[in-house]
Amino acid sequence: MTADRPSDSTVIVDPSQTESVEDLREEISRLRTQLREAQKLMSVGVLTSSITHEFNNILMTIINYGRMGLRHRDDATREKAFDRILTAGQRAARITTGMLSLVRGNTTRQEPTRLVTLIDDVLILMEKDLTNHRVTIEKRCDGDPWAELNASQIQQVLLNLMINARQAMDGGGRLFLGVGTDADGEQATIEVRDTGCGIPPETLARIFEPFYTTKTADDRGQGGTGLGLSLCRDIMHAHGGGIRAESKPGEGTRFLLRLPAVPAPEGLRTTSALPE
Repeated sequence: MTADRPSDSTVIVDPSQTESVEDLREEISRLRTQLREAQKLMSVGVLTSSITHEFNNILMTIINYGRMGLRHRDDATREKAFDRILTAGQRAARITTGMLSLVRGNTTRQEPTRLVTLIDDVLILMEKDLTNHRVTIEKRCDGDPWAELNASQIQQVLLNLMINARQAMDGGGRLFLGVGTDADGEQATIEVRDTGCGIPPETLARIFEPFYTTKTADDRGQGGTGLGLSLCRDIMHAHGGGIRAESKPGEGTRFLLRLPAVPAPEGLRTTSALPE
Protein backbone atom coordinates (compact mmCIF):
# COMPACT_ATOMS: atom_id res chain seq x y z
CA MET A 1 0.00 0.00 0.00
CA THR A 2 1.48 3.31 -1.10
CA ALA A 3 1.22 6.55 0.86
CA ASP A 4 -0.91 9.32 -0.53
CA ARG A 5 1.16 11.86 -2.44
CA PRO A 6 0.00 15.40 -3.10
CA SER A 7 -0.88 16.18 -6.68
CA ASP A 8 0.83 18.99 -8.58
CA SER A 9 -2.14 21.27 -7.85
CA THR A 10 -2.05 20.70 -4.10
CA VAL A 11 -1.04 23.76 -2.03
CA ILE A 12 0.79 22.91 1.17
CA VAL A 13 0.70 25.53 3.90
CA ASP A 14 3.26 25.36 6.65
CA PRO A 15 1.80 27.12 9.75
CA SER A 16 5.26 27.96 11.07
CA GLN A 17 6.16 29.60 7.76
CA THR A 18 2.91 31.63 7.78
CA GLU A 19 3.65 32.87 11.27
CA SER A 20 7.17 33.79 10.18
CA VAL A 21 5.85 35.90 7.28
CA GLU A 22 3.45 37.71 9.58
CA ASP A 23 6.26 38.35 12.04
CA LEU A 24 8.36 39.80 9.22
CA ARG A 25 5.52 42.08 8.17
CA GLU A 26 5.11 43.34 11.73
CA GLU A 27 8.86 43.87 12.01
CA ILE A 28 8.91 45.84 8.75
CA SER A 29 6.06 48.01 10.04
CA ARG A 30 7.93 48.64 13.30
CA LEU A 31 11.13 49.50 11.41
CA ARG A 32 9.26 51.94 9.16
CA THR A 33 7.91 53.70 12.23
CA GLN A 34 11.36 53.83 13.80
CA LEU A 35 12.89 55.19 10.59
CA ARG A 36 10.24 57.88 10.42
CA GLU A 37 10.93 58.93 14.02
CA ALA A 38 14.69 58.87 13.41
CA GLN A 39 14.32 61.07 10.33
CA LYS A 40 12.15 63.47 12.32
CA LEU A 41 14.79 63.80 15.01
CA MET A 42 17.49 64.34 12.38
CA SER A 43 15.45 67.22 10.92
CA VAL A 44 15.02 68.72 14.38
CA GLY A 45 18.76 68.33 14.93
CA VAL A 46 19.48 70.46 11.85
CA LEU A 47 17.48 73.30 13.46
CA THR A 48 18.86 72.96 16.99
CA SER A 49 21.60 75.57 16.59
CA SER A 50 19.39 78.23 15.00
CA ILE A 51 16.55 77.67 17.49
CA THR A 52 19.01 77.87 20.40
CA HIS A 53 20.27 81.23 19.12
CA GLU A 54 16.69 82.39 18.64
CA PHE A 55 15.84 81.56 22.25
CA ASN A 56 18.96 83.41 23.38
CA ASN A 57 17.82 86.49 21.44
CA ILE A 58 14.35 86.22 22.98
CA LEU A 59 15.79 85.96 26.48
CA MET A 60 18.04 88.99 25.89
CA THR A 61 14.99 90.96 24.70
CA ILE A 62 13.06 90.02 27.84
CA ILE A 63 16.01 90.84 30.12
CA ASN A 64 16.79 94.17 28.48
CA TYR A 65 13.20 95.40 28.47
CA GLY A 66 12.74 94.13 32.01
CA ARG A 67 15.69 96.27 33.07
CA MET A 68 14.30 99.24 31.16
CA GLY A 69 10.97 98.89 32.95
CA LEU A 70 12.73 98.86 36.31
CA ARG A 71 14.87 101.90 35.51
CA HIS A 72 12.07 104.09 34.16
CA ARG A 73 9.03 104.79 36.29
CA ASP A 74 6.85 106.56 33.75
CA ASP A 75 3.82 104.64 32.50
CA ALA A 76 4.62 105.01 28.79
CA THR A 77 8.08 103.44 29.08
CA ARG A 78 6.86 100.64 31.31
CA GLU A 79 3.97 99.89 28.97
CA LYS A 80 6.40 99.66 26.05
CA ALA A 81 8.66 97.34 28.08
CA PHE A 82 5.76 95.08 29.07
CA ASP A 83 4.52 94.97 25.48
CA ARG A 84 7.95 93.89 24.14
CA ILE A 85 8.34 91.32 26.90
CA LEU A 86 4.90 89.88 26.13
CA THR A 87 5.64 89.70 22.39
CA ALA A 88 8.96 87.96 22.99
CA GLY A 89 7.38 85.50 25.42
CA GLN A 90 4.61 84.67 22.96
CA ARG A 91 7.15 83.96 20.21
CA ALA A 92 9.09 81.65 22.53
CA ALA A 93 5.84 79.85 23.37
CA ARG A 94 5.02 79.37 19.67
CA ILE A 95 8.46 77.91 18.98
CA THR A 96 8.17 75.54 21.95
CA THR A 97 4.65 74.49 20.97
CA GLY A 98 5.73 73.85 17.38
CA MET A 99 8.71 71.77 18.44
CA LEU A 100 6.69 69.69 20.90
CA SER A 101 3.93 69.17 18.35
CA LEU A 102 6.46 67.87 15.82
CA VAL A 103 8.38 65.61 18.19
CA ARG A 104 5.42 64.21 20.14
CA GLY A 105 3.11 63.70 17.19
CA ASN A 106 3.29 59.91 16.97
CA THR A 107 -0.40 59.18 16.37
CA THR A 108 -1.96 58.39 13.00
CA ARG A 109 -5.09 60.44 13.59
CA GLN A 110 -6.11 62.67 10.69
CA GLU A 111 -8.42 65.67 10.95
CA PRO A 112 -9.41 68.78 8.98
CA THR A 113 -6.47 71.21 9.04
CA ARG A 114 -5.97 74.68 7.58
CA LEU A 115 -2.96 74.58 5.26
CA VAL A 116 -2.02 78.24 5.80
CA THR A 117 -1.71 77.61 9.54
CA LEU A 118 0.25 74.40 8.91
CA ILE A 119 2.85 76.25 6.83
CA ASP A 120 3.12 79.10 9.34
CA ASP A 121 3.76 76.58 12.15
CA VAL A 122 6.66 75.06 10.20
CA LEU A 123 8.06 78.49 9.33
CA ILE A 124 8.21 79.35 13.03
CA LEU A 125 10.76 76.55 13.37
CA MET A 126 12.57 77.24 10.08
CA GLU A 127 12.59 81.04 9.91
CA LYS A 128 15.82 81.66 11.83
CA ASP A 129 17.68 78.89 10.03
CA LEU A 130 16.62 80.26 6.63
CA THR A 131 17.60 83.79 7.62
CA ASN A 132 21.02 82.63 8.80
CA HIS A 133 21.61 81.06 5.37
CA ARG A 134 20.41 84.18 3.48
CA VAL A 135 17.26 82.54 2.17
CA THR A 136 14.25 84.81 1.65
CA ILE A 137 10.70 83.47 1.89
CA GLU A 138 7.86 84.14 -0.55
CA LYS A 139 4.36 82.97 0.38
CA ARG A 140 1.14 82.86 -1.60
CA CYS A 141 -2.32 81.42 -1.00
CA ASP A 142 -4.95 80.69 -3.62
CA GLY A 143 -8.05 80.66 -1.42
CA ASP A 144 -8.01 79.17 2.07
CA PRO A 145 -7.78 75.39 1.57
CA TRP A 146 -8.29 72.77 4.26
CA ALA A 147 -7.25 69.11 4.05
CA GLU A 148 -7.75 65.89 5.96
CA LEU A 149 -4.35 65.12 7.47
CA ASN A 150 -2.13 64.34 10.42
CA ALA A 151 -0.53 67.72 11.14
CA SER A 152 2.66 66.36 12.70
CA GLN A 153 3.38 64.03 9.78
CA ILE A 154 2.78 66.66 7.09
CA GLN A 155 4.88 69.14 9.09
CA GLN A 156 7.64 66.53 8.98
CA VAL A 157 7.32 66.35 5.18
CA LEU A 158 7.46 70.15 4.85
CA LEU A 159 10.38 70.43 7.25
CA ASN A 160 12.33 67.89 5.24
CA LEU A 161 11.59 69.62 1.92
CA MET A 162 12.47 73.06 3.29
CA ILE A 163 15.76 71.84 4.79
CA ASN A 164 16.64 70.20 1.47
CA ALA A 165 15.77 73.44 -0.34
CA ARG A 166 17.96 75.50 1.98
CA GLN A 167 20.85 73.06 1.52
CA ALA A 168 20.44 73.34 -2.28
CA MET A 169 20.80 77.14 -2.08
CA ASP A 170 24.36 77.39 -0.84
CA GLY A 171 25.02 81.10 -0.65
CA GLY A 172 21.35 82.09 -0.39
CA GLY A 173 18.29 82.22 -2.59
CA ARG A 174 14.49 82.31 -2.53
CA LEU A 175 12.11 79.75 -1.05
CA PHE A 176 8.56 79.89 -2.41
CA LEU A 177 5.66 78.38 -0.46
CA GLY A 178 2.15 78.25 -1.85
CA VAL A 179 -1.16 76.60 -1.01
CA GLY A 180 -4.25 76.12 -3.15
CA THR A 181 -6.56 73.54 -4.72
CA ASP A 182 -6.68 71.69 -8.02
CA ALA A 183 -9.12 72.56 -10.80
CA ASP A 184 -12.02 70.49 -9.45
CA GLY A 185 -11.40 71.44 -5.80
CA GLU A 186 -11.03 67.83 -4.64
CA GLN A 187 -7.31 68.05 -3.89
CA ALA A 188 -5.60 70.63 -1.70
CA THR A 189 -2.05 71.44 -2.77
CA ILE A 190 1.15 72.69 -1.14
CA GLU A 191 4.03 73.90 -3.29
CA VAL A 192 7.65 74.11 -2.10
CA ARG A 193 9.98 75.66 -4.68
CA ASP A 194 13.58 76.86 -4.44
CA THR A 195 16.11 78.68 -6.63
CA GLY A 196 18.90 76.26 -5.82
CA CYS A 197 21.27 74.11 -7.83
CA GLY A 198 18.56 71.82 -9.18
CA ILE A 199 18.61 68.05 -9.72
CA PRO A 200 19.93 66.27 -12.85
CA PRO A 201 17.32 64.15 -14.73
CA GLU A 202 19.06 60.86 -13.97
CA THR A 203 19.01 61.68 -10.25
CA LEU A 204 15.49 63.14 -10.25
CA ALA A 205 14.10 59.81 -11.48
CA ARG A 206 15.39 58.07 -8.33
CA ILE A 207 15.02 60.60 -5.50
CA PHE A 208 12.08 58.76 -3.90
CA GLU A 209 13.89 55.41 -3.79
CA PRO A 210 14.72 54.26 -0.23
CA PHE A 211 18.39 54.78 0.66
CA TYR A 212 19.19 56.48 -2.66
CA THR A 213 21.18 59.67 -2.11
CA THR A 214 23.82 61.81 -3.76
CA LYS A 215 24.61 63.57 -0.48
CA THR A 216 27.28 62.71 2.03
CA ALA A 217 26.73 63.01 5.76
CA ASP A 218 28.20 66.11 7.35
CA ASP A 219 30.43 66.23 10.43
CA ARG A 220 27.33 65.87 12.63
CA GLY A 221 26.11 62.81 10.76
CA GLN A 222 23.21 64.68 9.18
CA GLY A 223 22.14 64.08 5.62
CA GLY A 224 23.18 61.37 3.22
CA THR A 225 20.84 58.62 4.49
CA GLY A 226 18.55 58.55 1.45
CA LEU A 227 15.53 58.19 3.74
CA GLY A 228 14.02 61.68 3.79
CA LEU A 229 12.19 61.81 0.46
CA SER A 230 11.26 58.13 0.59
CA LEU A 231 9.54 58.68 3.93
CA CYS A 232 7.88 61.84 2.59
CA ARG A 233 6.40 59.78 -0.23
CA ASP A 234 5.18 57.10 2.18
CA ILE A 235 3.52 59.72 4.42
CA MET A 236 1.77 61.36 1.46
CA HIS A 237 0.51 58.02 0.14
CA ALA A 238 -0.77 57.09 3.62
CA HIS A 239 -2.86 60.28 3.46
CA GLY A 240 -4.41 59.30 0.14
CA GLY A 241 -2.36 61.99 -1.58
CA GLY A 242 0.91 62.23 -3.42
CA ILE A 243 4.15 64.12 -4.01
CA ARG A 244 5.69 65.16 -7.32
CA ALA A 245 9.06 66.70 -8.10
CA GLU A 246 10.22 68.87 -11.00
CA SER A 247 13.70 70.29 -11.41
CA LYS A 248 16.15 71.91 -13.80
CA PRO A 249 19.86 71.96 -13.03
CA GLY A 250 20.96 75.48 -12.21
CA GLU A 251 17.38 76.79 -11.90
CA GLY A 252 15.91 75.09 -8.84
CA THR A 253 13.48 72.40 -7.74
CA ARG A 254 9.71 72.31 -7.21
CA PHE A 255 7.78 69.84 -5.06
CA LEU A 256 3.99 69.65 -5.24
CA LEU A 257 2.06 67.90 -2.45
CA ARG A 258 -1.54 66.78 -2.95
CA LEU A 259 -3.97 66.00 -0.11
CA PRO A 260 -7.72 65.26 0.04
CA ALA A 261 -9.48 68.63 0.38
CA VAL A 262 -12.27 69.07 2.93
CA PRO A 263 -14.55 72.01 3.81
CA ALA A 264 -13.51 74.24 6.67
CA PRO A 265 -15.38 73.32 9.87
CA GLU A 266 -18.31 75.60 10.69
CA GLY A 267 -17.21 78.67 12.61
CA LEU A 268 -13.59 78.36 11.47
CA ARG A 269 -13.88 79.73 7.94
CA THR A 270 -11.66 82.72 7.28
CA THR A 271 -10.88 85.00 4.37
CA SER A 272 -7.30 85.73 5.42
CA ALA A 273 -4.54 84.56 3.13
CA LEU A 274 -0.81 84.40 2.82
CA PRO A 275 0.56 87.59 1.27
CA GLU A 276 2.14 87.36 -2.15
